[in-house]
Amino acid sequence: MSAPTGIAVSPELASAFSDAVDSRNTRFLKISIENESLVPSDTVAPSGTLEQDLDRLGDILEDNVPAYVLVRLDDPPTEWLAVYYVPDSAKVRDKMLYAATRNTLTKSLGSAHFTDNLFATSKADIGAEAYAKHKRHIAAPPPMSAREKEMEAVKAAEREAGGRSYEGSRARQNHVGQGVGLKWSDEAQNAIKDLGASDDSRVVVLSIDPATETLLLTSSQEVDVSSLANSIPPSDPSYAFFAWPQSITSPPRRDIVPIYSCPSASPVRHRMLYSSAVLSVVREVKEILSSSGSSSTVASRKVETSDPSELDEKYLVAELGLTGSDAPASAASLPTEGADKKPFARPKGPGRKR
Repeated sequence: MSAPTGIAVSPELASAFSDAVDSRNTRFLKISIENESLVPSDTVAPSGTLEQDLDRLGDILEDNVPAYVLVRLDDPPTEWLAVYYVPDSAKVRDKMLYAATRNTLTKSLGSAHFTDNLFATSKADIGAEAYAKHKRHIAAPPPMSAREKEMEAVKAAEREAGGRSYEGSRARQNHVGQGVGLKWSDEAQNAIKDLGASDDSRVVVLSIDPATETLLLTSSQEVDVSSLANSIPPSDPSYAFFAWPQSITSPPRRDIVPIYSCPSASPVRHRMLYSSAVLSVVREVKEILSSSGSSSTVASRKVETSDPSELDEKYLVAELGLTGSDAPASAASLPTEGADKKPFARPKGPGRKR
């Protein structure tokens, strides 16, 4: 078998490699290109372990002359490492010649013998430490893109938030659907009860302690809708429950609006934890209000935002779908039953050819 360069394995090399495989008394078989042929130029017997012998491999190589070296491994001894030694200081023609011929070498001698290969541009690249570094690189997971890293972080956050092993998309669906059960601090529960008992415009902001998975009270204050944005943490995820007396609907009413704020700059792990727990938190707020005898109602929709600064009256109206008749604004544009319908217009066919 010849390479594009026309260089082939010589009978001497084929015989030398066959003897080395059978005898197992060869550690290194050095190969050179001479007279347009691959020939054996040196043979070295084992003198110690593979690592010990690799540190002596440089002794049979020249600083400026390329060469191939076939190295018998210790475990198992039937496998070989192909070393392609092409120094940076070698002649350009020699570099091209050895690069174009290396596949011919292993294919002609039997690719099944060679389980690994090592490329070296200096003697420092072929010692025991260099080979160990090479094996660590091969065993390492492939590099990930930024998107893949983010998805891996999301999976890790799901595993930690759910306290269970990752089970693929099915597990994610069940996990998000059931919600994450969080413990409530006394301050957080009392703030929700006070929110339901009062009749003013007030907001309660809650946060999660990731270490204990406990809902904590961040703030509770009287605030009107125009100042709501300044009451929400700008860079950390949070849950806010805004008691909003409004006269947009008919009749006017005071709803407690659940707000889930998740700034895009917050850590992925925190975003996943808050996202997974939001449904259970809203449900538990309803239960706390009901058990305390509050007549306050929780809005049927929750408001979500990644930028708390956009929380104003216009944003809430749009997110909650409020109109003067307490119906979604889009309902006005829907056709009513019995309305006149336009007849189907048949498209015109192509004009006649003249």
